[in-house]
This record gives sequence, structure tokens and C-alpha cells, in this order.
Amino acid sequence: MDLQISVFLLFLLFTAGHSLRCYECSSQTGSCANQKETACTGGSYSCFSSTGVAQVGGITTKQMSKGCADVCHSWSYNYGYMRMYSSCCYTDLCNLQGPPDPVANGKKCYTCDENGCSKTLSCTGNEDRCFTATDNFEAPLRVGKGCVSKHLCDSTSSYSCCKGDLCNGAQSVTQSFLFLCCSLLSYFLLH
Repeated sequence: MDLQISVFLLFLLFTAGHSLRCYECSSQTGSCANQKETACTGGSYSCFSSTGVAQVGGITTKQMSKGCADVCHSWSYNYGYMRMYSSCCYTDLCNLQGPPDPVANGKKCYTCDENGCSKTLSCTGNEDRCFTATDNFEAPLRVGKGCVSKHLCDSTSSYSCCKGDLCNGAQSVTQSFLFLCCSLLSYFLLH
């Protein structure tokens, strides 16, 4: 019994000073060529990688971010012309490659474009819910629709989420592109 306690205490002694190391970067070009290794501080127990992609008027922009996280969940949301996805890992320098590009998962939701909200969108990765996001601060009512992962539905009141194909309705409304871009920008700034 004393040997087991001694081995356990020895293990604690050698691991207590070790902190997780992750790659860290923030890129507006979608490539983290300038990533650097960083030692995580505080309660950071995971590394994350997130990617945001927007397509406006035939122009595609991609942003990438990597770093340490206290609490990390893999998630994704997709407005059709804008999507963001993130992945987590828990070993040293495990976020080298960034999140894998999500593949279609068979689920479909409605999305909005300049002609209304009756277009369908193929969900990807862990997007297992449809959502409707509403901006009630401006008139007329502005709405965005698309696919989202369960974790985002559970952790924010910004989305009204539902399960099932095309459950987020197809009513025609005007969307606020600025509102949708602000949600992507705010996520990058807050993480």
C-alpha cells in the first residue's frame, strides 16, 4: 500500500509543473502560417481551432483562430453564405492542423438570402439542429436561418433551435446581413 501511495505522489510531483501547450494564432487570411507555441495558463485544459468562412458577392473570406481554452466544445453553425466551426483537443500541440472541413451529414434546414428564407441548406459536421436568429432591435423584423450544433443551441439565447429536417420554416422575411456578420465577429472577439 505504501508503494502505491509513493508512486502516486511521485506522479503528482512530475506532472504538477506541466502545463498544456497549444498552437496560437489569429489570421484574417485563413492560414495560420504565423502560429506559435504557447503554454496555457490558469485552468486551460484544452486547445481549440476555429474557422470562419463567408461568401459575399462571389468573394470568399476565411478567418482562423487557435489557442488555449478553459472549457472547449466542438461546434458549428451555418447561415448558408457564412459558416463557422470549431474543434477541441486535449494533448500538447494537438491543434496544429486546425479543424477539419465539415462534410455533409444529410440534415437540411432553411436559410435566407436576398430573396427570402425559402432556400434549403445542407448541414455539415455536427450541425444537428436548425435555427432561426432574430434581430428585434431594428424595423422591419430581420431574420437569419440555417444549421447549428446542439451545443450552441444549449449555450445561447441568440438562436431559436429545432430538431428535424426543415423545421425552421420557410416564411419570407428580410434578413439583416449586418446582424449576421456581427454575430460572427462577436464570436471571434469573445474567444
